[in-house]
Amino acid sequence: MSPTRQSAEALPEALPEAAHLKEVAPSRRPLADRERIEWHWHDVNQLISPGRGVLRVSTPHGQWVVPPHRAVWLPAGVPHAQQAHGPSELRCLVFPAGTNPLRLSSPAVLAVTPLLREIIAHLTGPDAPAGRPARTLEQAALDQLVHAPELPLGLPQPEDPRLRDVAALLTADPADDRSLAELGRAVGAAERTLSRLFRRDLGLGFPQWRTQLRLQHALVLLAEGRSVTGTAAACGFRSPSAFIEAFRHAFGTTPGRHQQA
Repeated sequence: MSPTRQSAEALPEALPEAAHLKEVAPSRRPLADRERIEWHWHDVNQLISPGRGVLRVSTPHGQWVVPPHRAVWLPAGVPHAQQAHGPSELRCLVFPAGTNPLRLSSPAVLAVTPLLREIIAHLTGPDAPAGRPARTLEQAALDQLVHAPELPLGLPQPEDPRLRDVAALLTADPADDRSLAELGRAVGAAERTLSRLFRRDLGLGFPQWRTQLRLQHALVLLAEGRSVTGTAAACGFRSPSAFIEAFRHAFGTTPGRHQQA
């Protein structure tokens, strides 16, 4: 998606009109469980990191679930909405539209170093500096971002009606363990067709897409206090150990340690 400004007309018809909101300085906002910030867009690039809890960031073309110790880069002009899962805190840095150290044209979840996390906390805190000290810290944040790895935590949203029907079934019940052939029969599409559409339109094979969906749902349940065993079952993993391994591979930590962070 282009980082240039997009009008509300660029949104799919199913989405409400996105408001233009001005962001001119770093900000910090507490969010209650399930509190939602409705569709909007900005003239500036944003780096958003939850101080606690989990944030779900939605755009017309995908969703990103952002736990603590991660951040999402939102290019200028991209319409988006946000929802907290568990008591959360939205911390946001802003940069001019032309300042894009990773040259990203679409949202991305990034790994956050301890130093970058502290910079974000300081710039958005009650004793945040102004003037030259603030600019020095913002440059330090940009220097950290140059080397921040992009994490494959996004969930692309399908546009093809057949894929949308499959996605709706699995979103309603991530533990649904039907094969792609069985899901295809439920939505009236051949397995081979669906498999080709997943790779062509979403850039992921069906097993990878379903795993991403389950892991995003797992982050939400863990943020709401669900046990690791209960989360594994609710998300369709064959065992708690399989869930722990998939979670560790995706997030670099175990579900239990993630909940304690």
